[in-house]
Amino acid sequence: MAARAGLFAFLLIFAGALAGHHPAPAAESPAWQALAGGAIVLFRHSNAPGTGDPRDFRLGDCATQRNLDDAGREQARRIGEAFRSRGIAVGRVLASRWCRAQDTAALAFPGRVEGEPAFDSFFEARERRDAATAAARRILERWQGPGALVVATHQVNITALTGIVPRSGEGVVLRIENGEIRIIGRIQP
Repeated sequence: MAARAGLFAFLLIFAGALAGHHPAPAAESPAWQALAGGAIVLFRHSNAPGTGDPRDFRLGDCATQRNLDDAGREQARRIGEAFRSRGIAVGRVLASRWCRAQDTAALAFPGRVEGEPAFDSFFEARERRDAATAAARRILERWQGPGALVVATHQVNITALTGIVPRSGEGVVLRIENGEIRIIGRIQP
């Protein structure tokens, strides 16, 4: 009987995949539930090959920056689709002013992106880490909705806030409770 139930579950998942429906893994369920209730998600920008920024990097000039590739652009679109398909209300979308974070947020949530310097990368300027992290934390602490707060930022920023090293396009869902960051789960790219 257990084997038959397992086969039935497999067939349902397989049929859903063929139909284009991808059930959320059980591990993501608490994260998506929290977002439906107005939680916060910190997304590492989608796939942008390389590390850091080129020597001639200039803020506001995407031609001088490391940018999303085709896979990264598709990842970003899937992020937005995952929110829409689950009916998750988004209250605000903040992004680092780096083009790869701005593009991630804009492709996921067109017309909603606000540049926020507190979430700018400090990978090349480690002396900014403490001040940037404190400024980002103040923004997170003030969030009360309505809807979820979505932030597109960088690995160094997310790691400084949460201790987690996310993959490109991965989201870390959290809430602020009693002044502390409580990690609820992760959303895989």
